[in-house]
Amino acid sequence: MRLCEEERAMLAGELGEPRRWALAHQVAVGAFFDAADFVPVSQAHIMADTESLGEAGVAFLESLAAAPAAERRVRVPTITDPRGVDPRVYRRLGQSDAMAAIEARAAAAFAALGILMTDTCINYQTILPPLRGEHVAYGDTGVVIYSNSVFGARSNFEGGPSALAAALTGRTPRYGYHLDENRRATRHFRLECTPRDLAEWGAAGAIVGRAAGSYWAVPLIDGIEAPPGSDALKHFGAAMASFGSVALFHIPGITAEPAACDEPALRIGRAELDAFLAAYAAPGDKVDVVVFAAPQLSLVEMAAVADALDGRRVHPDTTLFVSSSPEVKSAADRLGLTARMEAAGAVVASGICFYQSYAGEMAEANGWKRLVTNSAKLVNIIAGYGYRPTLASLERCVEAAVAGRLS
Repeated sequence: MRLCEEERAMLAGELGEPRRWALAHQVAVGAFFDAADFVPVSQAHIMADTESLGEAGVAFLESLAAAPAAERRVRVPTITDPRGVDPRVYRRLGQSDAMAAIEARAAAAFAALGILMTDTCINYQTILPPLRGEHVAYGDTGVVIYSNSVFGARSNFEGGPSALAAALTGRTPRYGYHLDENRRATRHFRLECTPRDLAEWGAAGAIVGRAAGSYWAVPLIDGIEAPPGSDALKHFGAAMASFGSVALFHIPGITAEPAACDEPALRIGRAELDAFLAAYAAPGDKVDVVVFAAPQLSLVEMAAVADALDGRRVHPDTTLFVSSSPEVKSAADRLGLTARMEAAGAVVASGICFYQSYAGEMAEANGWKRLVTNSAKLVNIIAGYGYRPTLASLERCVEAAVAGRLS
């Protein structure tokens, strides 16, 4: 890779050990992807929950945080993905004091590095959304696909160490979706019916993702005539990334960049959506936990859950889990939405997700097996933790939480 004078200085350790490690890591990544050089980035977003980090990962962060302040502080605004533990509710979820302790250590190390503990996977809805053409280094796949597609920003899927390295150096290897030639549409899909709710938007994204099946595939989806809204595109993109590792899609007239594709269109209609939903359905089963998360909820979604719960009570044998970013949770507190959900028996968490919060250990501690959610992304992930998931609309999810069973 071509290095400028400052990059050579970082690699030689002249700007401190944290930046030496970061630049060396990025050179290795760049060499793997045949990057010619680096591109400056204006933001970084780090996925590094403590379940993934473990003791070794947290100790590594602490070693970087122990360097002199001038050597360890990040160079660009840097934020975090959801954490693993919410200190207010972790015991109610069956999480342990040891989990809370290692989370506190990780948070202290991040803060010492100058990282803002935003703890969210919906930063594009709450904090400094990127602009068209802006090069960033984002970690969460749902964040990347939304930012690339809806805003026209430029990011690859950055692993935790790579996002941290970008934060410390202010650059990232120039490959993948930082390059014009990789942003052109390569697959063509036509959506022939309008999804009726967020679960169906997720199902549509999952179908596209499965068919695309590659990080380097760029779907173009036509047939969507009116903008579906931020939350719909959030679920659509998050599921596409989860089921297909897709990092960018185009919807003519709606997403940021003009696109065309001469390939024959794969048609997705009502039959395909219904078949996908049927693959994640088990009516009549006792429901252990109902989850609204992955991605975290917008304030509009929080209000919808509160409205659906008004005058009702969660079944005593079922847990209803709701999570959003600290910013959205604060607004929900102020507007009385949190109090309404908690009055109905919901656990309302801040700054965490579900599958990043020791989901296997929570299942064992609480005896959870049957899970219901309106997130297509979550149903794709959570079976790996031993759950049997069902995808349903927000209204059916609330009905299941209240009845303790799926109608």
